[in-house]
Amino acid sequence: MDVAARTLALPAPPRRRAALIRALRWGAPIAYVVALGLHIALSGLSIARDEMFFWAALALLAGSITQPRKFALGIVLEWLPFAAILFAYDLVRGYADNLLFPARVHLQLRADELMFGGTAPTVWLQHHLWAGPTHVRWYDYASWGVYMTHFLGTLVVAAALWLFAHDRFRRYVAMVAALAVVGFATYVLYPAVPPWMASSQGHLPPVDRIIGFAWPHVRIFSFDTLFQTGNEYANDVAAVPSLHAAYSLLVCLYLWGMTRRVWVRALLAAYPVAMAFTLVYTAEHFFADILIGWLYAIAVFMAVNEVADMWGARRGAPSPAQPIS
Repeated sequence: MDVAARTLALPAPPRRRAALIRALRWGAPIAYVVALGLHIALSGLSIARDEMFFWAALALLAGSITQPRKFALGIVLEWLPFAAILFAYDLVRGYADNLLFPARVHLQLRADELMFGGTAPTVWLQHHLWAGPTHVRWYDYASWGVYMTHFLGTLVVAAALWLFAHDRFRRYVAMVAALAVVGFATYVLYPAVPPWMASSQGHLPPVDRIIGFAWPHVRIFSFDTLFQTGNEYANDVAAVPSLHAAYSLLVCLYLWGMTRRVWVRALLAAYPVAMAFTLVYTAEHFFADILIGWLYAIAVFMAVNEVADMWGARRGAPSPAQPIS
């Protein structure tokens, strides 16, 4: 009996239930995409952490609409602890520059000058590429786009893992949380000035914070939260390590073993490189900040994998699955 015959042989209620499940599986994600698109078109998508998690939760619900128990348990046992750690990081980060030490600039500036022949790379790049606030070019918008992936990428990867490779989800969010913790600890011990601030203080030739000039021309995201100051969430001297650089490399490292496709691995490898260029060019970070961020990412990746493997071996749990593609 072929599939069509078996389907016709089903009683009417099971057939209706199967049709409803199929409709929900397709309809809920489509409804989510439409709702998100309308929200972005009408008011823009805020990069505030609470709104990011709200839309992530809706994505999880849309992707698991036919598995309500999985969704409920996942939100309570997996996503709420993850969200709590990141919200706590956002809250305490704003106080890190007021606890122990004054903000530093000379060490990372001298390191950049030593690595690049006496001129900080931000100064060189903006001298050759930046045409000023009234002439924002395509690569300035491209830099803006790469910069924005920091606010979306970690949550998008986490949601995708939860939905499609759940055995890899907890290890990944442990790495994300660990990077936030060690990053905050470093901000307390070594508050550091970014290039745009170093320039305003006279330590560096004039450079512009390019992201702020490109953003108003792009109506996808609301931008008030990023440049907001004078509140507990803002910390302009949280530059070492660069968590933009650290998380971009972490995504590359973590997803690398999940695929064997050359083009996917090429994109993964290009991501931290593109982020590094963006951060230096837009005066958000010295290259030394980026190197330290990469070292943090590698250290966290190795440490969490080692601890997780040891814990899994003691419990007799299997290692994560082999590459998906």
